[in-house]
Amino acid sequence: MLALLHTSPVHVPVFDALRDEDAPGLELRHVVEEQLLARARELGPDAVAGAVGAVLAQAVAEGADAVLCTCSTIGAVAEAASATLGVPVLRVDRPMAAAAVARGRRIAVVAAVASTLEPTAALLREEAGHRPLALRMVLAEHAWPFFEAGDTEAYLAEIARTVDALTDVDVVVLAQASMAPAAARTTLTVPVLASPRPGLRAAAAAATAAAATTGQTRTG
Repeated sequence: MLALLHTSPVHVPVFDALRDEDAPGLELRHVVEEQLLARARELGPDAVAGAVGAVLAQAVAEGADAVLCTCSTIGAVAEAASATLGVPVLRVDRPMAAAAVARGRRIAVVAAVASTLEPTAALLREEAGHRPLALRMVLAEHAWPFFEAGDTEAYLAEIARTVDALTDVDVVVLAQASMAPAAARTTLTVPVLASPRPGLRAAAAAATAAAATTGQTRTG
């Protein structure tokens, strides 16, 4: 079973649909903790490390073979908890980051909340290793109020407008999972990458492998 830690309920149907397409039969258990993002935005991701760890531990206690954190702001905090939990804990944006650094040096990171920019930049630098990057941090500053108001169309339109205004980049990274549908609305000629699909595929593989290992241990 794969548990998913969300900071908004809007992600639940998105990841259910991706599971149906890419990993049919995989059991998902969704955990929505909206206050984690609010606190992380106000105080920083480290301030919610204990709360994130407690949520993840509960998911493992309830049978999760792996956990996927779909919030990029707290992704590093969640991922760091893997060592003490005994199951893989993945951040949804790591596969996207790996794909981005493989496509070029000039990377634009577009986010709708400022707290997501630096965690995403740090992840890209980590994935790049010794390869030099030219990162551009871009805040779609008018988008998030639309998301909070439930106006998805206006939210995605604002993100697409922000992306289409970019120049001199090799690849664009949409830093938050909720931004993914905007990729199809852009007219930019360079790749515009989103995290949900590659993130879920990686987590599904990790959960399946962990479940198989656990099964072998129990029968061995």
